This record gives sequence, structure tokens and C-alpha cells, in this order.
Amino acid sequence: MPAHADVSVSRRDCDRLVKYQQAPGVEYQAGVDAHGRPVAPADLGGGYNIKPPETIIIPIEVLIQDRFHIPSNSALWNAKAQVGVVTVKGDQVYYEGQLLGEQETAALEQLCREQMPAQ
Repeated sequence: MPAHADVSVSRRDCDRLVKYQQAPGVEYQAGVDAHGRPVAPADLGGGYNIKPPETIIIPIEVLIQDRFHIPSNSALWNAKAQVGVVTVKGDQVYYEGQLLGEQETAALEQLCREQMPAQ
């Protein structure tokens, strides 16, 4: 019988995993706001040159106290068990070093969308 674990994924993890889908009709137009009114350019100088990481590592953990109902006064209260690691490189997602196919990636994205609706 396969092992069963209650695994939680945070909003931050889902935000990293789910590909952004721009709403129709919101394409960027330089020099105008969302209502078509003129605005100052955004490149006023002094900005930041932050480069996002090429690889994002997301540990999948189970909180022992939740799974086994450990009381808060126990030494094991904050114990975690790592059950796997998801790695995102560009637009490719890996679980424990194995490239997930489009079907698995789509399932993870769908789960994130269902569990964490857009804010």
C-alpha cells in the first residue's frame, strides 16, 4: 500500500510555479495609464537591476505536529519531514530531479489555482 502524506503548498510556492497569464486587453502601452490618459515614463532613473534566480527550489514538507496531533509543549512541536523537492528552472519543473511532463506540471498549476485563487 503506498504511503499517504498530507502535503501543503504555500501561496508563495504556487506563485512561483504557475505561469502568469495576462488578461485580454491589458497589453502594455508606453506613456499612458489603463484609461488611456498620458503618464510620466516609468524609467525615471535610479531603478534596480535585480535578476531573478535561474533555479527556484521548493521543499515539500509535512508538519509532524499536524499529521500526528503532537501537543504544542512537545519537543517535536516544530518538527518537519521533507518528502521531496520541486525545482523550477526556467519553465521546466522537476520533482526529485525528474523532469515533470506537461501533464504533471498542468496538474500542479491547476491545484494551485483551485487552492489559492488570485488575490
